[in-house]
Amino acid sequence: MRIAQVAPLYESVPPKLYGGTERVVSYLTEELVKMGHEVILFASGDSQTKANLIPICPNALRLDKNCRDSLIWYLYMLEEVFKRAKFFDIIHFHTEYLHLPLATRYNVPFITTLHGRLDLPEHIPFFKNFKIAPFVSISNSQREPQRHNFIF
Repeated sequence: MRIAQVAPLYESVPPKLYGGTERVVSYLTEELVKMGHEVILFASGDSQTKANLIPICPNALRLDKNCRDSLIWYLYMLEEVFKRAKFFDIIHFHTEYLHLPLATRYNVPFITTLHGRLDLPEHIPFFKNFKIAPFVSISNSQREPQRHNFIF
């Protein structure tokens, strides 16, 4: 399979310091490569992987003193992912929900692993608009606040 892994840009993959999500993305990416899949990793340029790396920003953003607007890098990453969308059999997003307005409009299979909080009230109207989007949570307890919205 041709699989895109879309990582957060705040830490490298794998992270050099803090970075639980980036560590999970690294483990998953490296295992998929070992299994023989063609994996493209969209991540910061200081990431290390056996997959094909598409570097989005030169360095992880969290400690980059030159980065004043991290959102612009995420928008750039989404543009790079969707320019190549037809190439992939599946796109796996680990970037919370920023991609959803685009991903639901493209005819390419995708999945989103939600690594963060799901208990914020402002999430409810947003996720109700994306009930058809496939989501994975990191635990059953994490998904409990959204269970009544039927996103899982």
